[in-house]
Amino acid sequence: MEVRLLGLAEGSRITFELAPGEAFGERNPELLQRVKLALLHELGDPDAHYGVGDVVQFPTPGGQASYAGVVREVGDDWLLFDFNHPLAGQPLTFEVQLIGVL
Repeated sequence: MEVRLLGLAEGSRITFELAPGEAFGERNPELLQRVKLALLHELGDPDAHYGVGDVVQFPTPGGQASYAGVVREVGDDWLLFDFNHPLAGQPLTFEVQLIGVL
């Protein structure tokens, strides 16, 4: 996005679009993964109930951070999670007014 703003004068207004590859990338089908419900209950709240659209936080292997997955399907003993960024595969349109240059 910054490349589009370079060289603009103060007070400029511009509208531009970023293609998915310039923004959050294309959707990656490998980031759709099934997770056993038993594993979720073992690692989290055993009484938790999950539905389509729920966002679930997962710890990284080292436990120092986390990442989120969105429930896309609910099976009898599994959930299908989408670990793509919610805006992956989407073009983004920005309308900018440059109020100052530092």
